[in-house]
Amino acid sequence: MHSDVMSSSGAGQYYWCLSHHRVETDADKCPAVNRLGPYGSAAEAERALERVEERNAAWDAEDERWNGDQS
Repeated sequence: MHSDVMSSSGAGQYYWCLSHHRVETDADKCPAVNRLGPYGSAAEAERALERVEERNAAWDAEDERWNGDQS
């Protein structure tokens, strides 16, 4: 058996803390209400707010198309 094999049960997860504006891990994460994630890497967590903005823009554009608000 290999003792260095990580399980897929949450090991190595990263979060973006909305309170502290930093990447956090399972060892030091803030309450769920204050964080985004989990993400598979620190780099993904660092991009969390950028991804939220991209998705919101896409959803806003879709709402405009749905509502017929485009000029």
